[in-house]
Amino acid sequence: MKARHPLFATVIAFCLGLGQASLAKDTQILVQSTTSTQNSGLYDYLLPLYESATGHKVIVVAVGTGKALRNGRNCNADALLIHSTADEIAFVEDGFGLYRADVMYNDFVIVGPKSDPAQIGDTTTIDEAFHALYNEKTFFASRGDNSGTHKKELRLWQSVNLNPQPSSGTWYLETGSGMGATLNLAVEKQAYTLTDRGTWIAFANKQTHEILFEDDAALFNQYGVIPVSQAACPKAKEGEAKRFADWLTSAAGQKAIGAFNVKGQRLFQPNAK
Repeated sequence: MKARHPLFATVIAFCLGLGQASLAKDTQILVQSTTSTQNSGLYDYLLPLYESATGHKVIVVAVGTGKALRNGRNCNADALLIHSTADEIAFVEDGFGLYRADVMYNDFVIVGPKSDPAQIGDTTTIDEAFHALYNEKTFFASRGDNSGTHKKELRLWQSVNLNPQPSSGTWYLETGSGMGATLNLAVEKQAYTLTDRGTWIAFANKQTHEILFEDDAALFNQYGVIPVSQAACPKAKEGEAKRFADWLTSAAGQKAIGAFNVKGQRLFQPNAK
């Protein structure tokens, strides 16, 4: 049998390489995400497990829930992993998502300087805490970015019929940034801020800041996953997005989420139904 020319073998190898690269690209999905899951380190831990189990790659764009939803409506996503349930349901009802599924939860906390000038550590309800913050008018850092955390903060102000936004730029500091940047500003300005617990646990620049209010039912923080619908976004990789959502909510995915911890503390509680 006549031996193949080396050039022929090289061409075949090159074509096989292109085919494998094309296949990898075909199964790669883009997930628009809240920044809290990114800042906590969850994706650095979780995605290699998913990729090892399925051979499929996930690219995460962490922009905050509000922008993630806008990007999804602009068809710049295959799936969303965010934390604003009412907005997630609306996204699905408007035809952009196939469905939403609970994945995990944690809670929000208020952090601030250990000296606690507004004395929110002495309050017993979140309503009392927000009244104290408003009345004392010590610095409060708001994300101001339409993220899930920002939406929660605004709802908490609204629930006590208070509006700090006319004081923006004085004691009420709107950063327009992610949770990590907002926490850094809060530490720099000796300000209070609302943050999800997972990001706070992973945050390295605490200095004299600590949790001053926690454990109120109103601070519950649910995360959900949504595969984007091809009916609304024809280029969405619906099948691969469903595979990712299925894995997150499967026994294996839920076990992996529950095992993730920082400094011995679990950051997210799995609760897929």
